[in-house]
Amino acid sequence: MYAIIETGGKQIKVVAGQEIYVEKVNAEDGDTVTFDKVLFVGGDDSKVGVPFVEGATVTAKVEKHGRAKKITVFKYKAKKNYHKKQGHRQPYTKLTVDAINL
Repeated sequence: MYAIIETGGKQIKVVAGQEIYVEKVNAEDGDTVTFDKVLFVGGDDSKVGVPFVEGATVTAKVEKHGRAKKITVFKYKAKKNYHKKQGHRQPYTKLTVDAINL
């Protein structure tokens, strides 16, 4: 059985026992997080949400928080003597999916 959940403005396909990286979630390490925005549940009996599947939730355990590798943002305007270099590290949360509940 698998499910498609929405978190952090993104849709992620999850399976029980899977480790996923999502946008930062406000929870401590070791806490359990419940996602109620389930868009689709697949398997033997598929359920499609309009827009969400009623009564379906996905529970996951927070493993750790971190920041992704640095990306360089470079802005430049030709012939105007303008250039700006900036770095960015996106925060993330690593989760382990416990169960898909219907």
